[in-house]
Amino acid sequence: MHLKSFAPLLGAVATAAALFASPAAHAQQKFITIGTGGVTGVYYAAGGAICRLVNKDRAKHGIRCSVESTGGSVFNVNTIKAGELDLGFAQSDVQYNAAKGQGQFKDGGAYGDLRAVFSVHPEPFTVLARKELNAKSLNDLKGKRFNIGNPGSGTRASMEELMAAMGWKMSDFSLAAELKADEHGPALCDAKIDGFYYGVGHPSANIQDPTTSCGAKLVSITGPAVDKLLAEKPYYAKATIPGGLYPNNPEGATTYGVLATVVASSKAPADTVYQVVKAVFDNFDEFKKLHPALAHLNPQNMVKDGLSAPLHEGAARYYREKGWIK
Repeated sequence: MHLKSFAPLLGAVATAAALFASPAAHAQQKFITIGTGGVTGVYYAAGGAICRLVNKDRAKHGIRCSVESTGGSVFNVNTIKAGELDLGFAQSDVQYNAAKGQGQFKDGGAYGDLRAVFSVHPEPFTVLARKELNAKSLNDLKGKRFNIGNPGSGTRASMEELMAAMGWKMSDFSLAAELKADEHGPALCDAKIDGFYYGVGHPSANIQDPTTSCGAKLVSITGPAVDKLLAEKPYYAKATIPGGLYPNNPEGATTYGVLATVVASSKAPADTVYQVVKAVFDNFDEFKKLHPALAHLNPQNMVKDGLSAPLHEGAARYYREKGWIK
């Protein structure tokens, strides 16, 4: 059969399709992507929760939202800057450094178009060690095989900051592994590493798995170096991981952490960001139920805590309507 004989058929299909798709729906369909983190982390789940609520009203606003698993905070900020992601999750310290052109963003300078959308859950820095080590503090992991996080993650950036405060070098570990968040739990249980450092919202599958399958232990991160960091850095705060939250860890851990935040570029259309924010806060009770780490959120805190970049105009419009900001 010749291609020509398909032509009338294709024409008919196209006409039928045109009848079903109104011009308005055609013109309005917008696709947005949210950069998250590893698939077992809370960013991926929280991003999925946001998209689910946005997509619920797709017929009204024409925005279709999808999530992408990425290398984490620093990767997301750089990819938003490159125009390849619409929104992304970033630790509050990474947002601060990007806005000010500090730390891992020193070479590229301050990212003036970075905009804050809202903050989400607290992310305590979490050290997990093989139970055989009986580690009581981070000092017990010096000289051991330790996962410091993959380059491009907020975890790695924060670990480097902590090491600088403690006067440690990479060579102070017998192995400074750079595994991604999805790889460090299995590596710990397979005795390929002795411990890892990870910034994450709790409860996290990433901590649940190794505590369940090989009895891994939470280790507190405290001491003069941490006190100094808390005094110097506005984006850090003390945090606790409650005892009994994870199997084999009745004691919990004392540590410090950041907040997860959602960021965008000032170039993202105000109406699009407005609809994303509206979807979350108009369905807030549902949002909080979509992951246990989101259960205790409070909108009034989310529009100010942990945000160093200016608010995106689309987000600010919604918060003003609600009376949450002036």
